[in-house]
Amino acid sequence: MTFLPNSRSVIPVILAVLGAAYPLMVYLLLGRVPALAIVMMALALVGARLGVVRGAAATRFLVPILIAVAVATGGLALADATLAALAYPILMSLGMAAAFGFSLRDGPSLIELFASLTNPDPSPSARRYMRKLTMVWTAFLVANAMISGLTLAWGDTVIWALYNGLISYILMGALFVGDVLVRRRLTSS
Repeated sequence: MTFLPNSRSVIPVILAVLGAAYPLMVYLLLGRVPALAIVMMALALVGARLGVVRGAAATRFLVPILIAVAVATGGLALADATLAALAYPILMSLGMAAAFGFSLRDGPSLIELFASLTNPDPSPSARRYMRKLTMVWTAFLVANAMISGLTLAWGDTVIWALYNGLISYILMGALFVGDVLVRRRLTSS
């Protein structure tokens, strides 16, 4: 008997950890290695994420967004590699906001797609809640991109790294925990 998870379940976790660590890596590496090397690291993360996207619905929303993020990051790097390295979290937030937002147009919402992995037939009230939650995530990600943009415009990499590498993840975690608490309340009543 083996206790090692299969690589299909481990790779997305590794990519999530690397993505979350990206601002710290930028903070530690910027000025020590060429900014273009950092951009290449960001593009490698996007490429790896593209490699693990599964399912028609996820592919429909995530693949075009990831490709757009890669093109925008690469295009920005042609003008200013440092700016591209620092703008990557903004582009990812905008890209994910677009994925959540576009899923609201034609349905099912991205949250419904995630939920269908464990509950393939949610109730109509659960679908309404998931649609509202998708709207909340869309708005949050747009706001996150705006704040990230402000930290970039501020010009202080410590503030940029603090927001993009810590505060934004605390806010995402709070939103996730809030969702869990709301769902518990809804399912218990």
